Amino acid sequence: MGTSLAISGGPRLTDREWPRWPQPGDRALKSLEDVLTSGRWTISCAYQGRQSYERQFAEAFADYCRSAICVPTATGTAALAIALEACGVGASDEVIVPGLSWVASASAVLGINAVPVLVDVDPATYCLDPAAVEAAITDRTRAITLVHAYSAVADLDSLLDIAQRHALPLIEDCAHAHGARYGDWPVGAFGAAGVFSMQGSKLLTCGEGGAVVTDDPEIAARAEHLRADGRILRRDEVGVGEMELQETGRLMGSNACLSEFHAAVLLDQLGLLDGQNARRVRAAEHLDDRLGELGLTVQDTSPGTTDRAYYRYAVRLPDELLAVAPVGRIAQALTAELGFAVMQTHRPLNDNPLNRPSSRRRFATGPDYLARVDPSRFDLPVAKSIHESVVSFGHEVLLAPLDAVNDIALAFRKVLDNIHEITD
Repeated sequence: MGTSLAISGGPRLTDREWPRWPQPGDRALKSLEDVLTSGRWTISCAYQGRQSYERQFAEAFADYCRSAICVPTATGTAALAIALEACGVGASDEVIVPGLSWVASASAVLGINAVPVLVDVDPATYCLDPAAVEAAITDRTRAITLVHAYSAVADLDSLLDIAQRHALPLIEDCAHAHGARYGDWPVGAFGAAGVFSMQGSKLLTCGEGGAVVTDDPEIAARAEHLRADGRILRRDEVGVGEMELQETGRLMGSNACLSEFHAAVLLDQLGLLDGQNARRVRAAEHLDDRLGELGLTVQDTSPGTTDRAYYRYAVRLPDELLAVAPVGRIAQALTAELGFAVMQTHRPLNDNPLNRPSSRRRFATGPDYLARVDPSRFDLPVAKSIHESVVSFGHEVLLAPLDAVNDIALAFRKVLDNIHEITD
């Protein structure tokens, strides 16, 4: 392709309309209207004589994850902080966190006054590196958090083995992985707890929301208290006009309940998830072949993965390309050709402007604590390398027809062929 790149004034490769996200299903508006007129907009309002949407979603999602219990929450960040605290993590405890992740992986740990210990990732999967985890464990370590990142599932066999040998709870962050499976079993059901985000960009979304899933009734009970100001749902019969939340006084909590509006939308979205994931997988596999022919390396997943869920499609650019132009400019050139956002990965958490505990006085509990939570003390060479060599785009693009997916490959080819135009 000899045509100049769009970023330098040439014609754009395609003007097609790409799928938007989120996409509501057929029942969403009816369910939202039902909530609006129900007299109950959240579980902290009085019972109105029928099962809440929050309870309906909790039961449906627990079944989907093959977990005994689901505790919905207001956000994914809240779900992670609640899961950590429900597993016994507290002030000054160390929690192992993948160094290549959204800032919430660290901020949720900080939010319960614990210490995020940033650990490097696997260069092929971008998920937590088991060897790095083993090396980071100290007598202060109280939990391991992993993230199934972008479109990969972490090495659960190795990480579970490490967690069991060191008697540490393993918490799965599945914010990118709704519907993914490992050994034919849903992710989130392997560790002491699994946490999910239902924020607006996620594969299963209601705008803002989250959930904790677990098979452990004690972890679930603590999570219930923590997300509802120290209250849990009553197990006995509830009369109309009575409170369904019971004040036990057992464990102080905060308010992180999922509203009825959000729960109603999630029920609608859950029914669409598997079909959408199947379409994404078909498109991703088609694109894998096309980009592989161009010498690009698509993100891998761990060997135990039986079903991938594509939150973001990620691909590593070859060194010879990066020697000519930086990854950020290449991402901009691809965006200009395609008309949707192509971006780098998250910045590593040891050098991320969003991860600055020193910017908030709430963390100034003492010089020792501030020094321990300083992210710059960690070295994350693999995460840095991934950030400087990988581009990615959102999952909604993979819902386009296969001929549109071909346009993506053509855009990569066009940029590769004209790389010297974007050296500035």
